[in-house]
Amino acid sequence: MPKAEETVLEIDLGALAHNYRFLRSKLDEDVKLLSVVKAHAYGSDSVAIAKKLEELGTDYFAVAYVEEGIRLRENGITKPVLVLHPQFTHFESIIEHCLEPNLYSERTLQTFIQTAEKLNLENYPVHIKLNTGLNRLGFDEPEISRISELITGTKRVKVASVFSHLAASEDWQEREFTVGQIDLFRKMSRQLIENLGYEPLLHICNTSGVINYPKAQFSMVRTGIGLYGYGNDKNIDPQLKPVGKLKTIISQIRKLDNGATVGYNRAFKVEKPTRIATLPVGHADGINRIYGREKAGVFINGKYAPIVGNVCMDIIMVNVTDIDCKEGDEVIVFGGPQHPVDFAEAGGTISYELITGIQRRVSRVIIPENKK
Repeated sequence: MPKAEETVLEIDLGALAHNYRFLRSKLDEDVKLLSVVKAHAYGSDSVAIAKKLEELGTDYFAVAYVEEGIRLRENGITKPVLVLHPQFTHFESIIEHCLEPNLYSERTLQTFIQTAEKLNLENYPVHIKLNTGLNRLGFDEPEISRISELITGTKRVKVASVFSHLAASEDWQEREFTVGQIDLFRKMSRQLIENLGYEPLLHICNTSGVINYPKAQFSMVRTGIGLYGYGNDKNIDPQLKPVGKLKTIISQIRKLDNGATVGYNRAFKVEKPTRIATLPVGHADGINRIYGREKAGVFINGKYAPIVGNVCMDIIMVNVTDIDCKEGDEVIVFGGPQHPVDFAEAGGTISYELITGIQRRVSRVIIPENKK
């Protein structure tokens, strides 16, 4: 791969393909796979990722917001797209672009049915979210009869899937709670299916659910973070490949003597002759202040360089006193020698927040899959 000449996020489609195949290998043969590509495909590039996943054979996509689904359609994605958190003002846009809404409350269900009636639609695919304990979105158990009545009372919509969301599927200390969620989902979905008279797709497992609760696959699973190389499990992470690698370069190297300070608020004080490298990436790019003051670091020519002082908006400074390097050399922020999970944990956060926080001004470089 060519060395970076600016700050870039490399997106490795070969790693994506590896992760997809790994997760597929965990599924029963007849279980469908829904790929979550919300938030710019977890901070990467939703179009490039979705096109590759469609090529690989994913059955469904999911996004959070309507505009994310529209972007996929405008770029040629044809597989079904579930919109996880649609807003009423976008219901007609959902229909215009053949997207499929998650209806999670009586108000959303009634309003979408009204929209479908206005447009004279029939059997438009919708998804019903059941609340089994996460307590974000979804119908509670006592509402099953009412929503069944609303759905069976119209020909405007047809339920494509019924689903719920596990709260702590990666945490074995919460196993009892997770099993309780799965059991409640089975009970609620069974009641809804009996009322509907047909069986939609059923899904509750996320990435950690796929790995830890294989008997809860139902007819489809949803995977997001696993596609991008993170298993939420120290034993699984080595079997996955992070899709994103954040790279930058050294803009300047400065030699400082004892007593000098570095950066805003003079947060780093030099206690012996020190070489400091300045890098063109900062908290406006997604490398937040939590990583400063030597909590995290980068790799230059295979050696670790701690971030010193406070992270600036567009710049970080690293200590390269013991590293043989020069201006213009490539720097690996995460990916490669440093797993993004380790970088995130050094700052006291999680991989989700790190990778989805890389801002759009950072150039994306797509690395195609090597099929040799």
